[in-house]
Amino acid sequence: MNLYVLRHASAGERRPNPLLDLRRPLDKDGKRHCIHLAHVLSAMKLQFDLIVSSPLKRSLQTASLVGTEMGYESQILMSNALAPDGTFQDFQRLLSESRAYENLLVVGHNPNIAQFLSGLLIAPGATALPQIRLRKGSLARVSLIRGPATLQWVLDPRIVRALYTTSTKSSRRKISRK
Repeated sequence: MNLYVLRHASAGERRPNPLLDLRRPLDKDGKRHCIHLAHVLSAMKLQFDLIVSSPLKRSLQTASLVGTEMGYESQILMSNALAPDGTFQDFQRLLSESRAYENLLVVGHNPNIAQFLSGLLIAPGATALPQIRLRKGSLARVSLIRGPATLQWVLDPRIVRALYTTSTKSSRRKISRK
């Protein structure tokens, strides 16, 4: 299985009231980043077999925008394993339930989504987790095929912006001057 781990895109400032923060939507930059990310992933010819998101609004919006722009037509599943209070055991259960899918996208929150990713990549007998920084809107690809998990790549929002910009520039015809 190819696991794609996406931290939700920018959602502005955290709200002091935890109940209001649960319903915090993506801001303008976050929505734009989702569109850019979907364009870049489509250019890479990626397709997701299943998209699972945290039930919080900002994660659902991220999953929905990316999925819609990439042509994902199935329902986006919600899982409390990806919520801010989800545990690594919940996350592992989610992965084992999704083993039938080849390309799985999960959308969640920091710090637990980065900790889940680190937990997958820990070497047998290691005493410390590898430290992985996922900025808002970062996407990591992990191969779970045969043996221990392998980090394939991480797309930082700055890389996505650069790839989107270079892939959408209109090229002018070259005219020779004689």
